[in-house]
Amino acid sequence: MADYCTLKVGGEAWAVLAPTDSDSIVRITNGLSAEGFAWRVIGQGSNLLVPDEGYHGAILVMGSGYGAIRMVNEAGEAVRLEVEAGCRLGRLLNWSLEKGLAGLEFVVGIPGTLGGAVVMNAGAIGREMKDVIDLVTILDGAGEVHTRTQDQLSFTYRSWGEPPESILLSARLVLDQGDGDQLRETCRELMRARRGRQPWGMANAGSIFKNPPGGYAGKLIETTGLKGLQVGGAMVSEEHANVIVNTGKATATDVITLMHEVRDQVLTRHGISLEPEIHMLTVRPWE
Repeated sequence: MADYCTLKVGGEAWAVLAPTDSDSIVRITNGLSAEGFAWRVIGQGSNLLVPDEGYHGAILVMGSGYGAIRMVNEAGEAVRLEVEAGCRLGRLLNWSLEKGLAGLEFVVGIPGTLGGAVVMNAGAIGREMKDVIDLVTILDGAGEVHTRTQDQLSFTYRSWGEPPESILLSARLVLDQGDGDQLRETCRELMRARRGRQPWGMANAGSIFKNPPGGYAGKLIETTGLKGLQVGGAMVSEEHANVIVNTGKATATDVITLMHEVRDQVLTRHGISLEPEIHMLTVRPWE
């Protein structure tokens, strides 16, 4: 699974499948469930930690084969797009910029797919995916397909509020008409700022811990003096304290051990227990 995760750690899965349409997703997941096989859905694995012992089930990768973008309608200044879950955020942003559509600038530099971004309610610079969602199409745990409007979802910080067995199939986004050149310049400025505080060139999974209420996990970790702390091949980034990088030969065990060490030291220093933001596909309990 290391090849399917941006952190580049993790053992093998029983099977890796790449469905290319919603009918295939429904058929595969229902079939696996009927036979009693475990399964999970991932995108680009940019917020995923797989244990060294791997995953004893099937992994469904929502990739480029399931990433269509379609303009649904234009109503005044608002434009609605229907986007399949496997669409990469970078591709979606570039597509919207080419059309002069505003609203997705905050995702610049964020890795992953639309599906992962919606499920995690990904965000930056004060905006989140919930701010551009009109409605979503979901495959629930019973194998039934439903639509949910934005106000029917319970978005919270880094969560869309649906049960973990639910799968996002597609989302309808609402964007605004804008000036393409101005939007590109805004994205360039945001990208320059992001590059200045992110560990580029080293495998990582982005933010490891959620920000606690009223604070920032990265600041808590940095003021505890943990930048550069290393366990095996896993290290707290020197550029951003809330990122763990793979220095080349890290294992998932290295990462998990380092996460526990960081959490324990921050708790001792600040009295705040950090919660993981990274999704851990692991048989080991976090606590």
